[in-house]
Amino acid sequence: MKAVRFVGAGCPAQVVDIPTPIPGPGEILVKIGGAGACHSDLHVLKHGRRGAPPQFTLGHENAGWIAALGSGIHGWKEGDAVAVYPVWGCGHCPACAKSAENYCESFRPEMPRLFGGLGRDGGMAEYMIVPDGRFLVRLGKLDPKVAAPLTDAALTPYHAIKSVLPTLAPDSTVVMIGIGGLGHMGVQILHAVSAARLVAADINEAKLEFARKHGAVAAVNTASKNAADEILAVSGSRKVKAVFDFVGIQSTIDLAVRVLGYDSHLAIVGLGGGVMSFSPGTAVGCVPWGCSVTAPYGGTRLDLMDVIALAQAGMIEAEKTYFRLEDAASVYSRLEKGEIQGRAVFVPD
Repeated sequence: MKAVRFVGAGCPAQVVDIPTPIPGPGEILVKIGGAGACHSDLHVLKHGRRGAPPQFTLGHENAGWIAALGSGIHGWKEGDAVAVYPVWGCGHCPACAKSAENYCESFRPEMPRLFGGLGRDGGMAEYMIVPDGRFLVRLGKLDPKVAAPLTDAALTPYHAIKSVLPTLAPDSTVVMIGIGGLGHMGVQILHAVSAARLVAADINEAKLEFARKHGAVAAVNTASKNAADEILAVSGSRKVKAVFDFVGIQSTIDLAVRVLGYDSHLAIVGLGGGVMSFSPGTAVGCVPWGCSVTAPYGGTRLDLMDVIALAQAGMIEAEKTYFRLEDAASVYSRLEKGEIQGRAVFVPD
């Protein structure tokens, strides 16, 4: 079969022919319908993956149909349309027991996270092996190539939003910074689950226009020196209740801190390398009293079920462009340049 492979740090992704895998005991073979490309892939291609084998198949946003079952599998049958939960935990620790495998306690600094597309063979191929049936979510009539990007691009913002949802009132103001692969799903998710006012912030006017069409009451260009004032003009004196930063560079974190009010929440989702200062009280450049700061990672298996349910109900849909596996090198080049709107999804021939 054809597969998009990581072949070494600093090397472009390569499309090669490898043997079609055969599921062993407890494993499931999934015929891939779609596999999303993520900025995390760019990081892997540039820096490699600590603890990973020298080569592996990329793709951690995957959906398709069950093609074959290993021995000992129950509750699934060939032909079932499924989304693949992307974070493969140990299955035994307290976090995994409550479906929060994204915070599996077996993941420690000396044991890096290795799962499909991020250290183990992923779904940018015609087929992939899923090591346990608990990592699958039923799609029903939802097309796998439509569902694929939901497994990260929607799962991650949903997880971040869900943790704050009980604090959001209809007159609360929420800011989302970065309306890209994750942010454009975050806009739709917030509109679907909350009546809070949404302000979208980005440097790209096309992305801001997308946010306006999907429920944002205001759209602010973060390149403007008045960006914070424009946001506060919407929120009023109570300032902003929650900021979801899908970029995470220094300027976006600084912007978030400037607009947050008391008893607020800042979720830094983007891995841009920015640093947040902290000091109790009212020090300039630090979060206000009562503000909680989180670094959410992925989402739970239950979160993915919720995301799929929202998509099945027609309440969210990833903006996407489809590509062949052979286009991998050019797609990643465009992704790095910011030329991909929404998500790029690879569809095997």
